[in-house]
Amino acid sequence: MKLSYAYIAAALIAAMPLGSCRSDSGRDELAHHHDHGHDHEAENHDHEAEEPGHSHESAEEAHDGEIVLAPEKGERFGVKVAEAAETPFSEVIVASGQIVPSPSETSVVAARSAGIVRLAAGIAPGAKVSKGATVATVSAQGMSGGDPNEGARVALEAARRELDRLTPLHEEGIVSTRDYNAARQRYDEARVAAGGRSGAGSAATAATSGIITNLLVGQGQYVEAGQPIAEISGSKRLTLRADLPEGKAASAARVTGASFRPSYSSETIDLDKLNGRRVSGDPYAAANGGYIPLYFDFDSDGSVVSGAFCEVYLRGAEKGSALTVPLSALSEQQGQMFVYVEAHPGAYRKQPVTIGSSDGHRVEILSGLRAGERFVADGVTFVRLAETSDVKPEGHTHSH
Repeated sequence: MKLSYAYIAAALIAAMPLGSCRSDSGRDELAHHHDHGHDHEAENHDHEAEEPGHSHESAEEAHDGEIVLAPEKGERFGVKVAEAAETPFSEVIVASGQIVPSPSETSVVAARSAGIVRLAAGIAPGAKVSKGATVATVSAQGMSGGDPNEGARVALEAARRELDRLTPLHEEGIVSTRDYNAARQRYDEARVAAGGRSGAGSAATAATSGIITNLLVGQGQYVEAGQPIAEISGSKRLTLRADLPEGKAASAARVTGASFRPSYSSETIDLDKLNGRRVSGDPYAAANGGYIPLYFDFDSDGSVVSGAFCEVYLRGAEKGSALTVPLSALSEQQGQMFVYVEAHPGAYRKQPVTIGSSDGHRVEILSGLRAGERFVADGVTFVRLAETSDVKPEGHTHSH
């Protein structure tokens, strides 16, 4: 029995070095020092015979501070490199904003008479209605003081009977033209007063086709004549309202276009691609609450939600050429911005940069990157993972 315990202990001790060598296999996919493409037992060469700085990942030697990611792995992870160059860049002002219905496609359904509202079947926020469709009826039946709708109907009938009586008499010369015209006027006035009214009350109809975006009254609520009942918005055009701080009022006149990023999306949308145009008037007369609203009308392609808040990039006068990179090239770490510059194929160097203004797609680089340098434009996340995976456990070496 003692002999058996001795054999077991010896086997455990012999297995320990092999286990320590494989303790970081989970990082091997992106680590540039730990990705051994060989089996220790099947090696045909000796580690001690290798030259210093030997890399199992790249044919080129990695220097201190460089992050090595094999080109084939970079391609698989979507890492793309671009050359820094100066391009035309416009003045950009960042502001908050909101997507609202376009005034040109917004209409209000109003009550034609006073009374109790009865909404038509299916009428609710989000419902589609056609031009001329009945949204609600308003009736004063049963109310104290009588039903004005019924009074208007009675007045119309009386005026019609009087006009019918005088018409043949006027033709025979028995009734003067003045009396006939007076009867005709009373009938026209009664007809206008009773217009759109029926025994069930007056009908409130949609002036345009669209979607009901807001119901301003509830079922059974009393309304006065002319009081709004519902709002209808068309679906073809929308409006972007950008709230420009008053301190930047001088820049408002130079704003020629805009792009925006909705709160529900990471994508920046350029209004030029949606047939957008600025529609606001004099900004100096429209300041409200410390902000100047600027309005842009654009086509709705179904991807933009009305009512959504967004970050707006107002485009002003061109600043000339500037060194810019796409936003996807930046990596923020502890408040500092970095780009990853290609030292040589498969090796990158993290470089701090100072950024300027952004148009929502690209950002101006003020310092830290020179024209002609190649940088990682896409796939920065994977290069950063390769950087963090290059931390070797304490005591780990290639000497086994």
